Amino acid sequence: MYSHLSEAEIAARLDTAEHQSFHEKPFPQFAERAPRAAAVLLPLTIVDDEWYLLYTRRTDIVEHHKGQVSFPGGATDPEDAGPVETALREADEEIGLRGPDVRVLGKMGTMLTVTNFLITPIVGVFPWPYAFTMHTIEVDRVFVLPLRWLADRQNWQEFVRKETNRSVITYFPYDGELVWGATARMTVEFIHAMGCDSREI
Repeated sequence: MYSHLSEAEIAARLDTAEHQSFHEKPFPQFAERAPRAAAVLLPLTIVDDEWYLLYTRRTDIVEHHKGQVSFPGGATDPEDAGPVETALREADEEIGLRGPDVRVLGKMGTMLTVTNFLITPIVGVFPWPYAFTMHTIEVDRVFVLPLRWLADRQNWQEFVRKETNRSVITYFPYDGELVWGATARMTVEFIHAMGCDSREI
């Protein structure tokens, strides 16, 4: 079991991570445009006595990030009270993960994406197994990946894209899925916030 971190310990480490933002300068096409607020849920769960993270694969007809692996989430609505409400609302709308079934442990620092969204990652725990209901216009698949594998430095690489001169993280394929870009960055930053490496998990 991923026994060295309890929910309380994860929450305590997130309290520190919340104050660490990962902003980059906006791309030139967005230089004069304020980013749009958004939030995603990093859903943790225990499967066979180990921590797992849940991901979704987006459809090819969704507006942004077609066909990519992502966390449940989206843009903040005017009526949302804050990023926690945004993340929980979007998770319910996209995959039927109900807010009352999620224990929110905390949040991480904001991150600016290539599509000019300023994302707040929210970390929460949900029970496993779970009866998901996918919004098929947005989501093709829901799946979980073991935190032990995600934390192993041999399973991801970081490089600089020449056309943008920006660092990109890409995981190697797992179960036919490819985690990369902002989702991979948030995954790695979460692992760093927990103070973990592959020897500790």
